[in-house]
Amino acid sequence: MAARKSKPGRSSKQEIAAGGGAAPASRVMESLGDDVGAAELGRRVAENLRHKRKVRGMSLDDLAKSSGVSRAALSQVETCKTNPTVGLLWKIAVGLGVPFADLLGQPRMTGVNLLRRGDAQVLRSLDGKLESRPLTPAGASALVELYELRLTARSTHASEPHARGTHEFIVVLSGALRLHVEGEHVDLMAGDSVSFPADRPHSYENPGSSEARYHNVILYER
Repeated sequence: MAARKSKPGRSSKQEIAAGGGAAPASRVMESLGDDVGAAELGRRVAENLRHKRKVRGMSLDDLAKSSGVSRAALSQVETCKTNPTVGLLWKIAVGLGVPFADLLGQPRMTGVNLLRRGDAQVLRSLDGKLESRPLTPAGASALVELYELRLTARSTHASEPHARGTHEFIVVLSGALRLHVEGEHVDLMAGDSVSFPADRPHSYENPGSSEARYHNVILYER
């Protein structure tokens, strides 16, 4: 994704490179949405990151090595001094070996899990060209996640490889998509769909003159 993926003024690929440091304070709220939502999401991510790291017996240095994110950046996220971008979240999730949605820190539920449209926190790439809105309650499944992606005209969002065995399925709802996976690319239009191994470098390109919308399903290996 991804939302890690990604991600991402700067280009999308530069956002991924920025995983080694914190986003500028002036861009923080842009990366995670509106003020209140961003602050609450940042708090949940901080608590969840700290808990999952300690449960795994990992130090900040250990996680820095496994994720490619600097110790300083991880510390800032854990102490709620900055909010991470989509790309940074993906790198941390891979380093911890957890699904992307697990970092959002929303409580797991049993029975009927409901996510109202207005309650879904939109994630944005650092350059603001990609928006990712969760369509399933976080924690509802450890194997599947569903997102609505919006990509601005003539822009590209790059994503680093996700955890081993991860697959993605994309349905183009409107506009166009040029999907790049390890040097290969495929062009899709509205109504087309594609699946691919997301544990390889990949990027989403909108070659059209208007915003494109996609459904993105992420399937984790058991």
